[in-house]
Amino acid sequence: MSAPSPAVLRAILLLMGALVLFVLLDATAKHLGRTYPVPMLVWARYAVHFALMVVLLGPSMRGRLVSTGRPGRQVVRALCLLAVTFFSMAALSRMPLAETTAILFAAPLIVTLLARPVLGEQIGAVRWAAVLTGFAGVLLIARPGSGLVVEGVLLALAGAVSYAIYQILTRQLTATENPVTMLFYTALVGTGAMTLMLPWVWEGPLPDLKDALLIASLGVYGGTGHFLLIRAFRDAPASTLSPILYVQLVWATLLGWVIFGHFPDGLALAGILTIGAAGAMIALHSRSGARKKV
Repeated sequence: MSAPSPAVLRAILLLMGALVLFVLLDATAKHLGRTYPVPMLVWARYAVHFALMVVLLGPSMRGRLVSTGRPGRQVVRALCLLAVTFFSMAALSRMPLAETTAILFAAPLIVTLLARPVLGEQIGAVRWAAVLTGFAGVLLIARPGSGLVVEGVLLALAGAVSYAIYQILTRQLTATENPVTMLFYTALVGTGAMTLMLPWVWEGPLPDLKDALLIASLGVYGGTGHFLLIRAFRDAPASTLSPILYVQLVWATLLGWVIFGHFPDGLALAGILTIGAAGAMIALHSRSGARKKV
């Protein structure tokens, strides 16, 4: 087996950095969600992301930032990511970090179920087995007696469904659209939609300087994380990087334990590992299928 090329190693490092930022985003949102309303946090996450892109990329890219041949699908995709952010932050304000992250990671399982009717892909026995295994993991986490709030579980599942649709739309747009333009549309639509809603959802105390910096960091984590993710998948095949995404489950579990003092019980931990294994199974199966086509 040959050693990975420098480009692949760089992509792996970029991806690992993105996953760290995503876990920090979730942990910070969970902490702030104890005091501030979720819609305000969602607005800040996108507004800061939008401002960073305008300041850092606007002068060099100008019109290319918004130039797209499929504006309608770009907007729908951006709204799906906005829904993911809202549902995940709402779930995090009600549930532990590790369990919420694990349920959100059921998205690839939902993508697999939607692959045949939406993308015309064959599922096959291995993927069916992975889907059933993954949803068994969700049941282990959300089982009666787990202590999780039902509302939180439903919000996390809604986030997983939204994330699955977002991933499908991303697949459809990647072939023809500039990845940076796709990233900009998520920031633009998210900021616009939440700014329109803000007068009706703003409540709670005004943040002090420390909390204001933490709120602003949501946009830095989200925007930078997605930028690193795009760069990583530009430098290496998705089949190589997709299994690594599940490292985020490990870091979410550790961060939830260190910061919030929560470690999943035995059955919940088994469920988290089961979801991770099922998702990795799908990713590795897709990788082997891609090799056979070469």
